[in-house]
Amino acid sequence: MAGRIALPLTSEERNRGTLPFGAIQGLLDTLEKPLVVAERSGTLLLANTRARQYLESFGRAEMQTVNLFTDVLNADAQKIFGQIEKGAHQVKLQIGSGEKKATARIQWMPEPDWLVVEIESRLQTQAASDPATQLTVQELLQEREITYRNLLAAYLKLQEVNRQKTVFLASAAHELKTPLAVIKGYYDLLLAGSLGRLTDKQRDILEESKESCERLVRLVSMFLNYSALESGKLVLQLRENDLRDCLDELSKRWSEAFQRKGVKLDAHIDPSIPTFRFDYQKVQQAAANLLDNALKHTPSGGMVTLRAAPHFWERRVAAMAPVEERRRFRLPRPNSVEVSVLDSGSGIPAEHHQEIFEDFVRVDRKTSGMGLGLAIAKRLIQAHRGKIWVESESKTGSRFTFLLPMDQG
Repeated sequence: MAGRIALPLTSEERNRGTLPFGAIQGLLDTLEKPLVVAERSGTLLLANTRARQYLESFGRAEMQTVNLFTDVLNADAQKIFGQIEKGAHQVKLQIGSGEKKATARIQWMPEPDWLVVEIESRLQTQAASDPATQLTVQELLQEREITYRNLLAAYLKLQEVNRQKTVFLASAAHELKTPLAVIKGYYDLLLAGSLGRLTDKQRDILEESKESCERLVRLVSMFLNYSALESGKLVLQLRENDLRDCLDELSKRWSEAFQRKGVKLDAHIDPSIPTFRFDYQKVQQAAANLLDNALKHTPSGGMVTLRAAPHFWERRVAAMAPVEERRRFRLPRPNSVEVSVLDSGSGIPAEHHQEIFEDFVRVDRKTSGMGLGLAIAKRLIQAHRGKIWVESESKTGSRFTFLLPMDQG
């Protein structure tokens, strides 16, 4: 259908049993009133059939170019959010003029940070008073109610299946964690010579066994992190921390693994990065997952580079200041940190750039792992209100980058 704005269905939505986009769009199209869903910035995400017809009547057929505040509501975003922050459940605005005069009812969805706007025109209000129209609307509402109940029942069933899966993963990971820690401890004792001298062959076998054990420990850790994220138990410990120390400690910890594979690890961390509030362990885990991914896909003799530097993230400013103000005053002062991991591996085809951040996805089936590292990294960075992406092509290596805002509340 022309003008439809499609949202990609994420793995998190699939795993949690969220209704697919097609079903949501279909439900919205049954509504008699124009309804749009937009981001905080005003970018439209969804518009039902009535909303598209309403916008087309104003000559705005290209939905992707329409801004909710400037093109639809003709209102200041800060004033609307000001009323919401004061506790208003719904914000009403009079929009349009003459025959096109209408009432916009604005509601805020806090978790995805979206605005839902329902538009009721004067003509619709008059039509609603017609008994024949009311009968048709009543029938549609009854059909919608039945469809909604069926979808809700299916959704709740999927939620329960998903909960059982998460509980199983957490239980299995906890059961494996303790014996693996004991095994790893014995490997360390043996390799240190505390239980007797070892021949060169014995040492080689023990080192290979220890490496396999450490891989299992990392998998268990990923399962525990994943179950915590899935169950909604992720709590950020935001404190004033030094990202330079965080990444330097990480690179030293991983240097031995890189040496064993014959891959060079370079760390370039800008000394001008200031201290700011972030969760030390969560950010280190996200960066570690990127290093682990780079090591898996870089052959012996290759190179992996860890970089970190201050960065000016314009989108952070866009969310806080009106367009006119941003045009008059450029803010070159860094408001975030850019962290990237570059490798000299085989690269990733462009068609896989989105799906590699989904749960249990592995583009290269020859590598080890469960396909959770990048998915967990993405969720940890997004929990910090950051952004993560990949730039890569086949046979040219990959560059994974994330932005971490320095204005955490």
